[in-house]
Amino acid sequence: MWTITTDVEAYAREAEPFLLTDPVGNTVLLTVLADLRQGMPADGARFGWWTDGGQVRGAAFRTPPRPVCLGLMPAEAVPPLVEALGGDIPEVVGPLELTQAVARALGRTGDVLAERLYRLGALTTPGVPGAGRLATGADLPVLIAWTQAFFAEVRLNAGEDLVTHTARRLAARELFLWEDDGAPVSLAALSPAAGGVCRIGPVYTPPSRRRRGYGAAVTAFASRTGLAERCDQVVLFTDLANPTSNAIYRSIGFQPVSDYAQVTFQA
Repeated sequence: MWTITTDVEAYAREAEPFLLTDPVGNTVLLTVLADLRQGMPADGARFGWWTDGGQVRGAAFRTPPRPVCLGLMPAEAVPPLVEALGGDIPEVVGPLELTQAVARALGRTGDVLAERLYRLGALTTPGVPGAGRLATGADLPVLIAWTQAFFAEVRLNAGEDLVTHTARRLAARELFLWEDDGAPVSLAALSPAAGGVCRIGPVYTPPSRRRRGYGAAVTAFASRTGLAERCDQVVLFTDLANPTSNAIYRSIGFQPVSDYAQVTFQA
């Protein structure tokens, strides 16, 4: 049985213990919950948990205009979720088999962005010129420009004004830069720790600075900082259509966990 609510604290009370049983598989749900607690806007948000045999065994949420986000759950929980949401699922993101189950329950096809969840094993630091550092307030203009460029390039919706989004992440000490020859050349973000897990993303290098290893270097730096100061594990998602980025992350120690998808349903 699904319970759907607009009360984030009720959702946290019921669903968070379940989410923490697999903080890697539920990384997005846990980090969004942490962001909501830190004041991220969520107008029109809806949260849900699946109860079976008196135990919570699944969770999902939507913070418009972002997609419906699926946590781990049994496949049989998907059709009742679609029904509980009244079929109002323009987009969905989550484990591949669950997004496929949503498409079947809706009887619709959609545009699929195939992703893979990686977890960091033994970190290998690449030999790249320059050094990493935590971003500061003086970096805000370049951080905003690069964040805007990233979201435009990947055609994703940040869910809030990008200036506000970037400033919020900067204030939370989530943004890292790689510098070479005194100038910033690449950006990586690190989510707040949730269940002992931090997530890298986004990673952005301006086109003129690509193919020099800067993206790998800043990712490794942010990951090392996270493990040293903030969390026990580091994860990230990759676009499976980009073999270069997948190879880069594997080269510094990230290992595949499972496949995910974001599906935008046709009107």
